[in-house]
Amino acid sequence: MHFFLILFPIFSIFIVGFIGQKLLKFDIANLSKMSLYVLSPFLSFKTFYTHNLTTDYIYYFFYIFGLCFAQVILVSLWSFFMKYTEKERCALILSSCFMNNGNYGTPVIMIFFGAIGFDLAVIMMVLQQFVMSTVGIYYAAKGSGLSESTRQRDVLMRVVRMPVAYGAMLGIIFQLCHIPLSKSIMISVGMIGDSSIVVIMIILGMQLAKLQIRELDLPKLSFALCMRMVISPFIALALVYYLPISLMYKQILIVLAAMPTGANTTLMSVQFNTKPELVASATFTSTILSLITLPIVLGLVGAPTPF
Repeated sequence: MHFFLILFPIFSIFIVGFIGQKLLKFDIANLSKMSLYVLSPFLSFKTFYTHNLTTDYIYYFFYIFGLCFAQVILVSLWSFFMKYTEKERCALILSSCFMNNGNYGTPVIMIFFGAIGFDLAVIMMVLQQFVMSTVGIYYAAKGSGLSESTRQRDVLMRVVRMPVAYGAMLGIIFQLCHIPLSKSIMISVGMIGDSSIVVIMIILGMQLAKLQIRELDLPKLSFALCMRMVISPFIALALVYYLPISLMYKQILIVLAAMPTGANTTLMSVQFNTKPELVASATFTSTILSLITLPIVLGLVGAPTPF
């Protein structure tokens, strides 16, 4: 019950978006464009500007990209054997290779591992944001249904034009060059950036309101859920074995790898029309299932209990 109460605010936001879409019929595509191109770059800048870079980032950088690409390879192999289309493969990658270790993972880590664990969770949130802003956008654009002759060039151009990654790089430059920003500017940046988290979750609820049970692709959804909730923690276990970090940090990285699908993936799939119904259903279903799977993972890694 305590675990559910921790996550109740997240589900409440989903419900608001769901009810709002049922009653008012919003234009989800334009809302997702606004969040992706206007709000998210401010969040990315704030995150990278306010958290100091250290040499440990090198280990975490290789870990987060290793975890992502290991899952991309597995999804690609499965898609090849199952003869899935490029759009289906990219939708599966969005559904299973990117976890929600920000607004979902950070409070969980804070409760179970305390302030020290929270610091690492924030670092991983920063790196995950960068991965989703580059690799995630690439596969979202790649699955948008372009013709083969123009696909690669157009995909790369869409990634280059995506402002979220530039927000991250600008934040890093400002931090490394010690460029000060006034308190009023940072308040404005924070208000805009932080609003993107809520908007993204509301958009997910809206997308879920458009789903029809008969439209769910259960085989693909089941595979995505298995990748995200089961296989991902085992890949993380293999990766952290070689990292020169403390046992508690290894536990945290494994737990974060077991988080549900990141809500940003729904935003990307809607924007590029990369089977948003599959991505949204995977995001929502994995979030629901995490109420069962996360306590199991926490118990297996020996996480300290907050009770």
